Amino acid sequence: MKSFEKKLSQEESAALMILLKNRFEKNTHRHKNIKWDAVQAKLEQKPEKIKSLYYMEQSGGEPDMVDFNNSLNELYFIDCSKETPKERRSLCYDRAALQARKEHKPQNSAADLATEMGIEILTEEQYRTLQIIEPFDLKTSSWIKTPDAIRKLGGALFCDRRYDTVFVYHNGAESYYAARGFRGILKV
Repeated sequence: MKSFEKKLSQEESAALMILLKNRFEKNTHRHKNIKWDAVQAKLEQKPEKIKSLYYMEQSGGEPDMVDFNNSLNELYFIDCSKETPKERRSLCYDRAALQARKEHKPQNSAADLATEMGIEILTEEQYRTLQIIEPFDLKTSSWIKTPDAIRKLGGALFCDRRYDTVFVYHNGAESYYAARGFRGILKV
């Protein structure tokens, strides 16, 4: 993945906006009552959010606007790739887990990478709501935000969808697998 310090050129930003608009128009079931012009206007007011969307896209997330029927007047962009984003796999849960590994450390942790990208890891509720819209993670799994009580005991949570059902599992936070990554959410 490219450096997160990179300043986006006008061409990169324009190309991203075209890609996001096309994805938005192709997947209207994710945001039935929202118009692209309103989304674009809000994004153009926050260039740092465009940069986060760029990194979501570059890491294979295929971000799209998802309507969570919120009352905060926020837009939510979520990774809508069918499987957990390819460039965000093989990561342990957080920095403490990464530091606890004595050997065979992954390159990064899901929590640190999300922070670097300017996004958040989905909560269980957000993950389940996303799965109502359409099925995701049929072959992979995604770390989700883990409650502090579980994390303090060394665990972390992840989800996937099998047998037309969303499952929540636990694992040691320091574990990592080639088929496990994380889905992010960007609030605009």
